[in-house]
Amino acid sequence: MKSVTRSLRILEAVAQHQPVTVGELTKLFGLPKSTVQRTLVTLSEAGWLRANRKDTTRWEIGARVLAVRPAALQGSSLFAAAREPMIRLRDAVNETIHLSVPDALQCMVVVDRVDCDHAVRTFHTIGDTSPLHATATGRAILAHLPPADVDELISRGLESYSEDTPADADALRAELQRVRADGYSVNRNQYRPDVCAVAAAILDDDGTTPLASVAVSMPDSRYEAEHLPELGRLVADTATEIGARRRGA
Repeated sequence: MKSVTRSLRILEAVAQHQPVTVGELTKLFGLPKSTVQRTLVTLSEAGWLRANRKDTTRWEIGARVLAVRPAALQGSSLFAAAREPMIRLRDAVNETIHLSVPDALQCMVVVDRVDCDHAVRTFHTIGDTSPLHATATGRAILAHLPPADVDELISRGLESYSEDTPADADALRAELQRVRADGYSVNRNQYRPDVCAVAAAILDDDGTTPLASVAVSMPDSRYEAEHLPELGRLVADTATEIGARRRGA
């Protein structure tokens, strides 16, 4: 069982850091290079991983992961409810739309995407992960979680990805208060350089528990602060519609 757990951890690490080398994974896990290499080869033979086409010393997620993800989600009420509203939101703003779900307090995971037609656009692969505190999708979730969950996240330490990341307790709590007041969250270059997003939480049947978040994502060059209230309302309305469709309302 230890080898199975190790393989899954390595698979998760590749998904988060791809394309990644054996050496980088060895340092991350503190394992012998031969053990990591053997695990990567095994996962590659099973179709879960593959060597990067441009640099075969680096590893990335394989086709099997991408095939399993839609199969697992297509029948879910969330995936089915979100697709059409996401397309309509994309058509309204002509920017990329993402649907993300929280993996407990560990990270946000992109589970669906609707692309815009701009030649220059943001891009997150299905399965990409990101920290809750540093992203619009994550803070949309955090704003609806109990204070004890936010305290737990803060106690683990908040990594700073840019000078604008809310990486201390007071800054994060103040940001979450703003999200609750506005109904949407904003990320302007707080996680990835030159990437902006506006997101809102999709709530469960009780109307308080966050299941997922929907976001409009764009390059910083197309972010227009003066249009933020309008964009935020569109995103929040889309999140509300997805929640209602999921409940069959």
